[in-house]
Amino acid sequence: MTPSPHTVIRPRERDALLQSLRAGVVPRTGQQHVQVGRVNEVKALLSDINRINDGGSGSRFIIGDYGSGKTFFLHVVRSIALQQKLVTVHADLSPDRRLHATGGQARSLYAELMRNMSTRAKPDGGAMSSVVERFVTQALTTSRETGEPVEAIIRQKLNELSELTGGYDFAEVIAKYWQGHDTGNEQLKSDAVRWLRGEFSTRTDARTALGVRTIIDDSNFYDQLKLLAHFVRLAGFGGLLICLDEMVNLYKLANSQARNSNYEQILRILNDSTQGSAAGLGFIFGGTPDFLLDPRRGLYSYAALQSRLEENSYAVDGLVDYSGPVLRLASLTPEDFYVLLTKLRHVQAAGDEAAYLINDEGIGEYMSHCAQRIGDAYFRTPRNTIKGFLDLLAVLEQNPDSVWTDLITGINFERETNPDLAPLGLDADQPLLPTPRRSAPATPTPEMPQPTDAIDDDLSAFKL
Repeated sequence: MTPSPHTVIRPRERDALLQSLRAGVVPRTGQQHVQVGRVNEVKALLSDINRINDGGSGSRFIIGDYGSGKTFFLHVVRSIALQQKLVTVHADLSPDRRLHATGGQARSLYAELMRNMSTRAKPDGGAMSSVVERFVTQALTTSRETGEPVEAIIRQKLNELSELTGGYDFAEVIAKYWQGHDTGNEQLKSDAVRWLRGEFSTRTDARTALGVRTIIDDSNFYDQLKLLAHFVRLAGFGGLLICLDEMVNLYKLANSQARNSNYEQILRILNDSTQGSAAGLGFIFGGTPDFLLDPRRGLYSYAALQSRLEENSYAVDGLVDYSGPVLRLASLTPEDFYVLLTKLRHVQAAGDEAAYLINDEGIGEYMSHCAQRIGDAYFRTPRNTIKGFLDLLAVLEQNPDSVWTDLITGINFERETNPDLAPLGLDADQPLLPTPRRSAPATPTPEMPQPTDAIDDDLSAFKL
């Protein structure tokens, strides 16, 4: 069950893993060294990746409790997609980044996705230029083989995009990139990439730089993603996988109209995925159970989404169904968690079995201590437990005279708490309204402003 002693871990990768996990965040590299369990979930997402590679589409909602490893799982799936020759983009939703908005938040999300665009050759992001360059290089190769002009080949390929919404200007921008490539105009190439990344804020600037009349903004966010998925397939990739985490930020929107507009966008994405009208495009959404199930603010508050996302009524009493749009992350078993701790020990020792700071008995004692302090939450939501174990190894490493038997009992744990369940305010940039005291209810006076217009309108029609 322990890792192979022949697995040597480079110091840079080791330090990146340990620093990220001790800080409670997901490491950007080296996930394969600490991945355990969830084999069925990975297989289900692998089937989605294969379908996208074949020109299909798909949408999945990865649902798990706070601290259960959703973000880590998304990173693992992204790394698999890169190995399968897909282009991936990822971003976390926030008050300034949403799927639908009128104040630039959707364009901000698009720009963040494009900054994080990755390919197998550039797994750390910033791959937009290399994707466009690959498309141009393929056109050059075809031109040498057939003798046709490069621009004619590019225009012929881009004709497919012109049939899609916004495709004409998208094709023009790619053509401008080729023009800059052909004439050595680096500024023109840079402007074309900036447009594709959604970094132009006004149509005037885009028209001056590239001669196109549109820009990527809130109104065409999803249409541009579909165009991009089509383009990366023209460039020789399998398709586009979009990973959106922290979807609970939509659940936390206080304004019901803003929430419903975002849920309508999710419904549109889900419909396109199930009907196969978005070729080579896949979405993965990461969220908590409240984001999905809450009948007042969650996805289940939108009737059309609830009917599409309801779980299989036959998957009960231990029966499972991994083919639906909602994929519940199963908790790690104690056996899985034991393997995880042995892998963390292996990483901390940089792959040198002789440098292990704690033996198998010590890992068992550590797990028993965790179980006594916080119950089975230590392996169901393992973030704090992992941090505590790495803190223990750090102390043992820097204090050679210390022994694990003296340190384990002194480790304190607290059960993971979900900040998403905290009282919800109005908007991210507005303070919460003061809560009146129950013992002295104030009688409204003409001088007292009434806050009913500002709060969520779900109760605006209620009268005593």
